Amino acid sequence: MILLGTGEAAAAKRRLLERAGAAVVGEEADAALAIVALDDEAEAVAAVGRLRKRGMLVNAVDRPGLCDFTLPAIMDRSPVLIAIGTNGVSAGLAAALRQRLEALLPPALGRLAEALHAARPRLRARFPDSGERRRAIAGALAAGGSLDPFVDHDAGDTALLFDPGASLAGKAISITLTSADPDDLTLRQARMLANADRVFHDPAVPATILDRARADAERIAGPAPANPGSGLTLFVSMA
Repeated sequence: MILLGTGEAAAAKRRLLERAGAAVVGEEADAALAIVALDDEAEAVAAVGRLRKRGMLVNAVDRPGLCDFTLPAIMDRSPVLIAIGTNGVSAGLAAALRQRLEALLPPALGRLAEALHAARPRLRARFPDSGERRRAIAGALAAGGSLDPFVDHDAGDTALLFDPGASLAGKAISITLTSADPDDLTLRQARMLANADRVFHDPAVPATILDRARADAERIAGPAPANPGSGLTLFVSMA
């Protein structure tokens, strides 16, 4: 991959390419793809022209009209990869969306995917009918389900799929806040609030914290019941 440029944009592209395992070379090298990260408009246009004459596909940073291809913002939870692109219209928007998703999706998401893959033979044996199998997996992975992908899981949690009632089983989680400022929420706390079906809370928990819960989630002042029901029930208290 040819990379032209020496500024901040070029350095960012170099880090991205090297992280992906690409060999970054200069303009005179043989390559199929090139990235032009030059600040000067005339220099960038000239460079794109030279590289295209050599049969290369070119990405011109911040110049979508000159691009033969664009580079999406990547969120890596290997083997789960999420690419966010705007067809070159706004790299800043793609980056902002990636950052929001980074905060929402747990680090263990890749391990959950691997565990589900390893469980496929057992799933086929447990649910020989493909429709029943699909519904069991969909129920487990639904919001508040036993394997909700927005919640941290141990790899062993996939065993819950083999319980006939697992996809409908409820989960109750307690979190204790050390600050009344919603900006001080940990990533885990923010995920729990965003995915809870109902939130029981101390009267001392401020509304600005409760506003981080799902818009349609129940908010109930008081202790959580012994049997909260299906879905995800969250109890929020102040330290």
